[in-house]
Amino acid sequence: MTPIDRRALVSRHSIDWPSLSGQIPLGNGNFAFNADGTGLETFGGNTMSHWCWHSFPLPTGTTEKDIHPWAALESGRLKGPTTPPPLLKDWLFQNPHPLNLGRLGFIDAQGNRIAETDCVSTSRHLDLWTGLLTSRFTYQGEAVTVQTCVSPTRDLVAATISSPLLRSGHLRVRLDFPSPSAPGSTDPRTGPAPWAGDFSNPANHRTELVSRVQDGLSLKRTVNATTYWVALAGEGVGLSSQLSGQSSAIPSNRVDFGATESDTLALGCCFSAEEFSPAALPTFDETKAACAERWPRFWRSGGAIDLSESKDPRWKELERRIVLSQYELAVQSAGDNFPAEVGLTGYDGWCAKFHLEMTWWHVAHYALWNRWSMTEKAMTYYTRNASLAKAIAVNFDYKGLMWPKSTGPTAINDGWPQEMALMWKEPHPIFFAELEYRLHPTPATLDKWKDIVLGTAEFMADYPTIDKQTGIYSIDPCWPACEEPICKDPIFELGYWRWALPTAQLWRERLGMKREPHWDEVVQRLAPLPVQNGLYVYRADLSDTYTKRQFDHLDPVGIFAIFPPIPGIDHETAHRTLLEFARSWKWDAVWGWDFPFMAMGAARMGEPGIAIETLLNPSIKNQYDERGLCKFIDDLPYLPGNGGLLYATAMMAAGWDGAPSRHAPGFPDDGSWTVRWEGLKPAP
Repeated sequence: MTPIDRRALVSRHSIDWPSLSGQIPLGNGNFAFNADGTGLETFGGNTMSHWCWHSFPLPTGTTEKDIHPWAALESGRLKGPTTPPPLLKDWLFQNPHPLNLGRLGFIDAQGNRIAETDCVSTSRHLDLWTGLLTSRFTYQGEAVTVQTCVSPTRDLVAATISSPLLRSGHLRVRLDFPSPSAPGSTDPRTGPAPWAGDFSNPANHRTELVSRVQDGLSLKRTVNATTYWVALAGEGVGLSSQLSGQSSAIPSNRVDFGATESDTLALGCCFSAEEFSPAALPTFDETKAACAERWPRFWRSGGAIDLSESKDPRWKELERRIVLSQYELAVQSAGDNFPAEVGLTGYDGWCAKFHLEMTWWHVAHYALWNRWSMTEKAMTYYTRNASLAKAIAVNFDYKGLMWPKSTGPTAINDGWPQEMALMWKEPHPIFFAELEYRLHPTPATLDKWKDIVLGTAEFMADYPTIDKQTGIYSIDPCWPACEEPICKDPIFELGYWRWALPTAQLWRERLGMKREPHWDEVVQRLAPLPVQNGLYVYRADLSDTYTKRQFDHLDPVGIFAIFPPIPGIDHETAHRTLLEFARSWKWDAVWGWDFPFMAMGAARMGEPGIAIETLLNPSIKNQYDERGLCKFIDDLPYLPGNGGLLYATAMMAAGWDGAPSRHAPGFPDDGSWTVRWEGLKPAP
C-alpha cells in the first residue's frame, strides 16, 4: 500500500479560527500557553504546566501530621465513605492545584489591557505541521500581526509582533502574575474554581527582579511555599522604568515592555522550576526553527489514519477529530504527571487535579498509536508514589498497593468521602504494564513494572469480602464507575477484576514465579456478572438499568469494550446488551469518553455501523470545537473524550486480539468507508 502522505493528512486540518477570545493551546506536553486571537493571552487564558503546583497554608490549628495517607482519620478495613478531619476537608479538596504561571497580553499607551471590543480579528491560523500560530487583527485602525510558538525542549513561549502601533507606543506588552484565589465551593460539579487567580491582588505572592541584561531580565516568583523563575528576553525590547534596580521586589507583580524605535518586536518568555539566565534564551527564529523540526517529526512518528477516500461525507469530521486529538494531547498530556480532565487549558471544578481512574482515557491511546514514550514520564507516578499507596492500604488494613483517586503529584487523596471506595482506578497500572509489555516484551519491562503489578494485584485480591455461607467474593464497598451511590458488586468492577488478576498471574509466570492460589480463588468465586432479562445490568439488585437508569457511563458495555473475553462473560448476552444501549440510551446524559467506550464495544460485537454512528453521535456531550477539543459543561475542554477517541479509532483500524481477519475490522465493510492506516498497534 502506498504510504500515507502525512503532511497532506495533517495540513488539511490546520486550525483556522478568527475568534478573538477563543484560546488555542500551544505547548510541548509539559507546558502550554493558551493563545487568544491576539496571539497572546490578552483577553484571558492561562500559562500552565505539569510541574508547578501550589498549596495554600494549612488551616490554623492543623499540621501536616493531621494529613493521613488517604486524608482520613479512620483505620481498619474500609467499610464505606470515610471523613477527613473537619478543619482539613475544604483544604484537602483545594490543594494542591497547578498554578497559572503568568499571562502575556497587549496593553495600550496608558497601561490598560486593550479591549476585545476595540479589536477586529481578520485571521488566525495554526499550522499543525510546524506548530506556528499566525494571528492577524486590527486595533485603532492599524494592522497587527503576531506569530507565536512554544519551544519543544523548554517551557518557553516565543512571539514576534509587527505593527506601526509598536513604534508609536500605542501598543505594548505586559507580563503579569496572579495571586491564586481559592474557590467558594467544594462541589466539583457546580462550585466555581477561579484558580486562574486575581491579577489585581498582591497578597500571597511576590515577584522579584533577580537580574537584568540588555533586552532581558530574570524574575523570581514566590507564591506561599511555591517558587519558580521566569526569564524574558527579546530583540528590541524596551523595559518599563520601574525596573531600575536589581534584586528588588516588583510591587505590581507585572512587567511592561514594548519595541524601541521599530515596528517589530520579538520576544521569548521562559518559565522554570530552577533559576537561569535570560542570556541563555533562544531567539524567536531559533524557537520557530525548533518547532518546525519537532512537529513534522511527531507527525511522521507512530500511527496515522487517512479517511479521505471514504464515500460517507462524514469522513472529514471524523478525520479532523482524530488529527486534532493527536495535537491536543501532544500539547497537554505528555508531561511529568497525568493531566487534569481539562488538560493545561485552565481550571475545572476539581481544582485541576488529575484523577487516577481517568488516566486510562488520557494516555492508553499512546500504546496503540505507537507513541508510548510520550507517557513514560507520567507513568513514573506509580513508582514515585508506591510507598504512599502502600501506606494507604495499611491505613485501612489491606495488603498491597491502594491507589488514591483525585490527587496531585503528592498522591494525597483530596478527601472527598466517596473517593475512598472508588475501585475502577485500581487495575489501571496492570493494564498499562500489559500495554507496554506488548510493545516491549523484554526482561527490562518486566522488571520495571514488577512491583507495581504484583502490589496492585495483592490489594485487588485482598479487597473483596467473602460470604461464608455461599463462598462468593464481593467487591464491597464500591463507588462504581457509573457514579451510583456506594454499593456492592457493580458490573464494570467485577469485569475489570476478572481481567486484571489473571493478567497479574501471567506476569508472575513471565517472571518465573508460581501462580498465587488466592488470586485464582478470588476470580473463580467472584460474584457473577449481573444479568436480567437476558441483558447485562449495572447491579444484581437493580432492575431499572434500561427503564430509569439510561444515563451516565456505559458500565455493562465496558466489560466487553476494553477487555478481550473475560471469565464469565457470554457473547450473546453481550451482543444483546450492546443493541439495547444503542436503542435506548440517553446520549445527552453521558460523558465524552462514553462515545468511544460504546464504539469499542460495538466493534468487538461485530457492529461496526453502530461504532461509527456512536463516534459521530450529534449529542451535546460529543461536540469537538474548532480546536478539536471534546467539550464538557460550560464549554470546558474534556480531554478523556479525545483520548478515548484515539484509542477507539486505532482499535477499529488496526484490530484487537481475536478480531476478524479483515482490513479495519471496526469500520463498516460496505464500501462507505475507506480506511488507510499505518503504524498502529492492535488492542488487547
